[in-house]
Amino acid sequence: MINAAFILGTSAFADIYGEESLSSIAPAGRLIAAPCTALEVLALTPPWLGETEVLFTGWDAPRLDAKLLARMPRLRAVFYGAGSIRPITSDALWDRGIVVTSAASLNAQPVVEFTVGAILLSFKRVWHHARLVRAERGYAALRALPVPTGWGATIGLVSLGLIGRRVAEQLRAYDVRVLAHDPMLTAEQCAELGVEAVSLAELFGRSDIVSLHTPLLPETLGLVDAALLARLRPGATLINTARGGLIREPDLVAMLAARPDVQAILDVTDPEPPRRDSPLYDLPNVFLTPHIAGSIGAECRRMGRAMVEEFHRYARGEPLRHAVTREQLARMA
Repeated sequence: MINAAFILGTSAFADIYGEESLSSIAPAGRLIAAPCTALEVLALTPPWLGETEVLFTGWDAPRLDAKLLARMPRLRAVFYGAGSIRPITSDALWDRGIVVTSAASLNAQPVVEFTVGAILLSFKRVWHHARLVRAERGYAALRALPVPTGWGATIGLVSLGLIGRRVAEQLRAYDVRVLAHDPMLTAEQCAELGVEAVSLAELFGRSDIVSLHTPLLPETLGLVDAALLARLRPGATLINTARGGLIREPDLVAMLAARPDVQAILDVTDPEPPRRDSPLYDLPNVFLTPHIAGSIGAECRRMGRAMVEEFHRYARGEPLRHAVTREQLARMA
């Protein structure tokens, strides 16, 4: 029997794992403590930490740094039932050789669905037209701006990681051109995915719809600045389901205020949510959603079940489906 523990936020445990997960780790695993929060673990340093061999975690989990790991000398594997593992990882975790798995691929699926849905609606500039119809109480402005349509539109994907690749694959079903910018891929690799590799400047200048899928790293912070935004085509749509910090908000606000033809669909911002006095709330061509592209509702439980299944593969000595390495994390969100 493998000693197992759950450390994550109370609501995260309920959403991701639920009470049924406590028994579903049997017969390979033995629960050695009731699920705990990061605050409880860090403040109380419970003695069972020293006996923990595998850890189930997720949102609002503590960072597994050298200090915490020193209290968990028997820890061998971490099962993270959410997306990005950046909040919990450290050099000490990797240096210890601890196995890390993540439900990122499961969390990616609803983001792909959200993104593709937003792109499809942007073919007809749905948000723009819905706003005009409401404002004018009629259809007089229906053709106020040209629409890209699903026949011949150009879509620009910034990065082809876990989500960007799947978006590109789904767009194959439509008669559109897909451009992509990803410094980690060659032009040949992009061609294999059915996309055209271009520079970031060219992507912003040629695309009717730009969708961001870049991880937030020191080198990508503020990646989308005034110069890139100025290149957007008339009537373009900018979609961000990645990280708010990729866009320089003052530059975005200035561009949107000056260009009512451009619409921005922002599921993420920096900070999140935007400050109460942020112009993003007032600009008519901005459409904010509260970071819902990723897993919510039943989608969260799907991630938890995947991690329990991954644990049983681990216990049987089988290849893992969701393992993440230090090298892979370098280009993940």
